[in-house]
Amino acid sequence: MPYMLLIMEPRGQRAERGEEAGHAVYERMVRFSEDLKSRGLLMATNSLHSDRDAVRVQVRDGKTSLLDGPFAESKEMVGGFFYLTCETRAEAIAIAQTCPAAEWATVEVRETGPCYEGA
Repeated sequence: MPYMLLIMEPRGQRAERGEEAGHAVYERMVRFSEDLKSRGLLMATNSLHSDRDAVRVQVRDGKTSLLDGPFAESKEMVGGFFYLTCETRAEAIAIAQTCPAAEWATVEVRETGPCYEGA
């Protein structure tokens, strides 16, 4: 079953950490990714830039609205993701527990599938 691990970072944490420490945690995440790939579990992964330059797009009744980031109503931002293939939910959770980002962020585990299922 495919699962997504979403890395939910506290907003501003990257700036507080600084560049040198940022490189160190990034390298830990790269090694984590390489291990998952070698085990045949990793389908895709990527880190995301800060939501400072993000934009949210909505279309309602034919009218488009754009909201530039950062998004003040949110205390966290999605910092990256891992797209995995796991046998069970328990396996996905066990992998999330070993993710280095769980030490400084929240790792949200979600099964993927059609949006009409499990509503």
